[in-house]
Amino acid sequence: MYTPVALTIAGSDPSGGAGIQADLKTFHQFGVYGEAVITLITVQNTRGVNRVETLASDLVLEQLRAVLEDIPPGAAKTGALGNPGVVEALARETFDFPLVVDPVMFSKHGARLMDQHMDQQGIVLLLKRAFLVTPNLYEASELAGFVVDDLPSMRRAAEALAALGAVNVLVKGGHLEGDAVDVLYMRDGGFREFSAERIDTPHTHGTGCTYSAAITAELAKGTPLAQAVERAKAFVTGAIRTNPGLGGGAGPLNHHAR
Repeated sequence: MYTPVALTIAGSDPSGGAGIQADLKTFHQFGVYGEAVITLITVQNTRGVNRVETLASDLVLEQLRAVLEDIPPGAAKTGALGNPGVVEALARETFDFPLVVDPVMFSKHGARLMDQHMDQQGIVLLLKRAFLVTPNLYEASELAGFVVDDLPSMRRAAEALAALGAVNVLVKGGHLEGDAVDVLYMRDGGFREFSAERIDTPHTHGTGCTYSAAITAELAKGTPLAQAVERAKAFVTGAIRTNPGLGGGAGPLNHHAR
């Protein structure tokens, strides 16, 4: 029996709402066997992040190679990577499957999860390995070099990141006013937009991680990209709408959503 496999290369959130914990829950919900390479450890809960410790790049690579030589995934994603050494080490690797790069720079609470002096060249090299890159508006602004705050600038940013090497780009509009509209740019298929109603809740911790993990799970199953994004968007919207209301701050999504 064929079992689809997906891999996450990301940081740990001990409260379970984001990072590898959210990714593995999402993989499971999508019927995919999940693997995880840990890049950094955080001390956090729904109220905030108190500490971040990045693992050595050689330890990250050893984890990755151990996984690839035994149970290679059908697709993989990156999350918080922490420092230039980890980014550059991953950028030198060859991936024989779709790689989704979620350029996590800040936590939901505003804590920096990427070195402030991250080597831009390393990021560009990693983008060249990406089948899909999934920045939010803040991340798209930093990577594209201009303010991204509406649909026209989201389209420009998507084209700019594609010019840096990413095959496909999904700019997430969760921080827009009104409906949450995401812009997908496919090098071979132009633009598509995915819209969902905005849900008034503080419980959106791990939304980006869950979204990219859901896309990765669908890619691991062989789903075409646009359909993978559509299914992932629907899952995240339902997970926000039915959130369990846990914690005293920005709580997690409902990873048991349909």
